[in-house]
Amino acid sequence: MFKKILVAEDFGSINHGIARILHERTGIDEIQQAQYCDDAYLKFRRASSDNSPFDLLITDLSFKESHRERKLVSGIQLIEAIRAIQPDIKVIIYSMEDRPGKVKSFFNDLAINGYICKGRYGLNELVQSVTEIYEDKIYISPQLESAMSKNNVFELKDYDLLLLKYLSDGLTQEEIGDYFKKNHISPNSISSIEKRLNKLKFNFKAKNAIHLVAMTKDLGLL
Repeated sequence: MFKKILVAEDFGSINHGIARILHERTGIDEIQQAQYCDDAYLKFRRASSDNSPFDLLITDLSFKESHRERKLVSGIQLIEAIRAIQPDIKVIIYSMEDRPGKVKSFFNDLAINGYICKGRYGLNELVQSVTEIYEDKIYISPQLESAMSKNNVFELKDYDLLLLKYLSDGLTQEEIGDYFKKNHISPNSISSIEKRLNKLKFNFKAKNAIHLVAMTKDLGLL
């Protein structure tokens, strides 16, 4: 089992609750806490220089603003900074964010090992995730895993994302076609753009282009 864990969470009650339940159910003795990303980063640097590195980071994504001047203001920045020091550190994100597209991006871009949605069963899932991640498995909250399996949110190509972005910005298909032509993006004919949009609407079961944009935003793709 992990020997040394750091919990980064700005609410003290949640921070203490995570540390207590992990100690009680896993037997891990050294669980340090930090309410600011900068403090967590300093703890990691100190542990690394003392040749006593942390095995696991559990962090929230968002940290409320305070009177303190901060260099690292989010869980994402904290993960990136720590991975620069200790690339092999295991990471679990524990957050309210529940959009499948966003969560998928954390696995792809940050190479996290687990994602837990805060909620009624969050702490129980967190205990389970620590055990599974120690065994080199990936853990995702069941409700998120189910949502991911029901949507083709990860099959979008860069072209599709660009098309949806400009559509969400209010451009017409003709204006998007003109922009694609000027920037040598293919296909750029009106008929090709229309066919691609129709395919996306079919895949997402969207009623129209406005509904399609709304759905992709809800999924965290835009």
